[in-house]
Parts: sequence; C-alpha cells; structure tokens
Amino acid sequence: MKNERDYDAELKDAAGHQYAYNFDFDVMHPFMIKSFAPFFAPGSLLELGSFKGDFTRRFLDYFTDITCVEASVAAISEAKKRLPGKVQHIESLFEDASLPKKYDNIVMTHVLEHLDDPVAVLKRVNNEWLNDSGKFFLVCPNANAPSRQIAVKMKLISHNAAVTPAEEAHGHRCTYSLDTLERDAVAAGLRVVYRSGIFFKALANFQWDQLLQTEIITEAYLEGCYQLGQQYPDLCSSIFLLCEKGEPAS
Repeated sequence: MKNERDYDAELKDAAGHQYAYNFDFDVMHPFMIKSFAPFFAPGSLLELGSFKGDFTRRFLDYFTDITCVEASVAAISEAKKRLPGKVQHIESLFEDASLPKKYDNIVMTHVLEHLDDPVAVLKRVNNEWLNDSGKFFLVCPNANAPSRQIAVKMKLISHNAAVTPAEEAHGHRCTYSLDTLERDAVAAGLRVVYRSGIFFKALANFQWDQLLQTEIITEAYLEGCYQLGQQYPDLCSSIFLLCEKGEPAS
C-alpha cells in the first residue's frame, strides 16, 4: 500500500532548503521560455505541475488557451489570485486527471522527479493528452550540474544523482541526468526530437540568490551562462527534452 503524500506540505520550505529560489524565478524561468519559444506550436497549452503560477504567467504572452493541472490545493489557491480568469485550473494527481481534450503544447518543468511512477505519467502525455502534431517540453534538474558535482567532492552528498533529505522532504523521488531522462521518455513511447541544457551552473541556488543581490552578476554574464549551457548541456542546472507524440506505449 502506498504512503499517502501531503502535496501542500511538500511545497513548504525545509530547514536550510527552500522549495523555490529567486534564482528559479528570475533566472531559470526566463531562460526556459527562451529555450521553448522557438518550438511552440500554435494553439493550446497544458502545464503539468503549475505550483503557484509564477511560471504560468510567462506563457500569457504566447497562449490564450492555458490549462494547469496541480495536486496542491494551497498552490492552486495562490495561483488563482495571480493569474487571469481565462487560465483553467484542475486540481488532480496526474495519475487520476481527466482532461477535456488534447493539447498542442504540454509543459512539465521540474516535476517529473517528484512522481512515484514517472513513466506511467509520461505514457498519459503520449497516449492521451498530446495532439498528433503537438510538442512536449520536459525539463528536470540535472544530476550532473557542476554545483552538484562540487557538492559530491565536498562530501555534502554521496553521488551526483543522490536525493538529499531536503529534496526528499519536497517530494523528490529521483535526480535525472540526460540519459535517464531520455530513457523514461522513450519507455513511455515519446519521440525525442531535441536535447539541450538550460544554464551552465557551478553554484548552488542559495549562492546564486546572494550574488543576484550584488552587481557582480550582469545580464551579459547570465546570457553567457545560458549560451555556454547550450554548448555543454550535461553541465547545466536543468536538462531539456523536446518530444513529439510517438507510438502508443502499453
């Protein structure tokens, strides 16, 4: 029998570790959009795991038909305060969600690593929710980010793909690298058409938050880290797969 999960509790900051940092909102979110935008298909957007709507707001300039699926009641309540009424919110686990249609674009960012059965959910994306000509944007934190590799050398974590106690408290079940992320996407029947990384990252999130309050980090430096990440995706903060619908997986 599975343990019951408290999704509201998993969103709360833990001792010495926040659920989300300013680095996520101010750096990673804009660069994710920059990575996605060239591939957007006209039409609708489904966001799987919308948290409090911070990332959702960045899609408003691109889409008028936006649906968000989120398991946390507290997160949805906050998102509804921040987003216009045209955004549809569905409170559900992905495993149980009954969606009204298929979508032209599906986005799942920093969510898959939280799932108890990620392949099963990816199968639903491929078999049930993605239009035949649709695009699926899949992003996860990267086990091989230099910041994590440095933490291993500092003996703060045991290995690159370790799930730390703080990450576990936030609901993480695994830490993906490019090979394991593509393994799960392919196992679900999805067709991977593009692979990349988002933002070269050698510092931890809390260190970035401190630096972003100074004049040390410039916009040019951030852009340089973004471009370097495209050259070295395995050394990025996050890894990104663009997928299309494949043969239905059983």
